Amino acid sequence: MTTMTHDTPASPSVSPGSRLAAGLVLAVVSAVSFGMSGALASGLLDTGWTAGSVVLVRVGLAAVVVLPLGLVALRGRWSLVRRNAGLITMYGVLAVAGAQFCYFSAVSHMQVGPALLIEYTAPAAVVVWLWLRHGQRPGPVTLVGAGLAVLGLVLVLDLISGADLNTAGVLWALAAMVGAATYFVISADESNGLPPLTLAAGGLVVGTVALGLLGLVGLMPMTATTDPTSYAGREVAWWVPLLVLGLVTAAVAYVTGIAAGRRLGSRLASFVALLEVVAGVGFAWLLLDELPRPIQLLGGLLILAGVVAVKLGERTVRVEEPTPA
Repeated sequence: MTTMTHDTPASPSVSPGSRLAAGLVLAVVSAVSFGMSGALASGLLDTGWTAGSVVLVRVGLAAVVVLPLGLVALRGRWSLVRRNAGLITMYGVLAVAGAQFCYFSAVSHMQVGPALLIEYTAPAAVVVWLWLRHGQRPGPVTLVGAGLAVLGLVLVLDLISGADLNTAGVLWALAAMVGAATYFVISADESNGLPPLTLAAGGLVVGTVALGLLGLVGLMPMTATTDPTSYAGREVAWWVPLLVLGLVTAAVAYVTGIAAGRRLGSRLASFVALLEVVAGVGFAWLLLDELPRPIQLLGGLLILAGVVAVKLGERTVRVEEPTPA
């Protein structure tokens, strides 16, 4: 027997239309915020910062900002934290620290474009997970949307010309994909009772500790300088991009991303997050004068079409139930 379903239940006190609209706005804000990180980090890397140092400061600063908000949202319900300690740890280790550490490890072995493409197969992994774990078999419209989104990513990342793939790099990128998929699945889960701010705060704190440990044992090189950075031909103090990285591309991005996942479900939220790649190309144009090619703009339109198709396909998601004996 099959029934129609959505992978996240809607709140009875909120109309589905307003919940969807709010979720889409939050998801776009999260994707754009995340997308800004690459261009900002690039300016710091050019002055001698290592990727590990940038990521640690970014996540650590976000943890300092979000933690008080997460404690307020908790309202003294410490039993929620104790009951979900394992979930928060998994979120911080895999979705925050793991995804970023594995991605930067991937780009140390291969080109950025292929690494991003592999990591952003996470929405497909989410669809497979929901199918295998919850019996939510994707319909043909969802599959078409996924195909359009993947084709759009190929065009946005300008991979048509071909790129050499390194085995170690591919494995690291696949590990980053697992971290990204974990982020979408856990963010959309409302059954744990954790407020979005509390989950974000806990994950960022755990992620900061995990990244710090990776630096201490030497697995993630840590180097920083106080030289000014340059964006669009203008020099700015080194701490300016760090503040934006921590406050906007981490604190705002994770909080809005979790809130979006709660409203849209992990499937749709993961596909809307593909806009991060489009935003990344746009910020590279604005901040680094890296002008996108027409084929990349076409790729952005295909990603948008894929997101729309995935949303339409959610209306016909089929849940497979065991046949009674």
